[in-house]
Amino acid sequence: MLEITGLVAGYDRSTVLHGVTLAVPEDGVATVLGHNGAGKSTLLRAALGLIRPRAGTVLLDGQDVTRLPAHQRVRRGMAYVPQGQQSFPQLTAMENLRLVADGLRDGRAALDEALDLFPALRAAGGRRAGLLSGGQRQQLAIARALITRPGLLLLDEPTEGIQPSVVAEIQRTVLELSGRGGLSVLLVEQHVGFALRAAERYYVLQAGRVTSAGSGDAQAETAVRRALSV
Repeated sequence: MLEITGLVAGYDRSTVLHGVTLAVPEDGVATVLGHNGAGKSTLLRAALGLIRPRAGTVLLDGQDVTRLPAHQRVRRGMAYVPQGQQSFPQLTAMENLRLVADGLRDGRAALDEALDLFPALRAAGGRRAGLLSGGQRQQLAIARALITRPGLLLLDEPTEGIQPSVVAEIQRTVLELSGRGGLSVLLVEQHVGFALRAAERYYVLQAGRVTSAGSGDAQAETAVRRALSV
């Protein structure tokens, strides 16, 4: 679904990614692990087109989108949930969702499907998003992205800084989505166990370079933890 080859990207005069190559399987999950500052968020932003790469290619469903702006990649089926539980804080949770759904042909059905994944949002639908808990705001951000019915979902540390009970629900949702078919996921995650359970492929990113990669299975956890300890 997504193929990134030799990607070099950064900000101004600073280069953050140094020739990154990875692939997200069709209807599957690939996860990127690494410490803070490794370049994980920059990788997602470059994949979406928010940062123009200095070298390398980005293929989406076999088509070269390297030079396409972000809005055109979204039209081709990408959706992005950035780090930090972002929402429109003065709007209610339901208003946040309807902003996306109302512009889509089957938006109402897509909204209902997203709420089925996160039942807590139904009860909190009338509350302002800025008053929701961090976990609820993260659920809201993921639900809003899913309403667009993406073919590729980019998730940037969806379990960061939220309470354990909601972490478990988000993990369950990602695992459920990955098993449905019709959706590929590129997941940036700090929780190694969850990341490897969800993913078919993993990539360890250090200082903007892939230093370890392999199949996301139980045997991979030792190798990943070893790579992250360097």
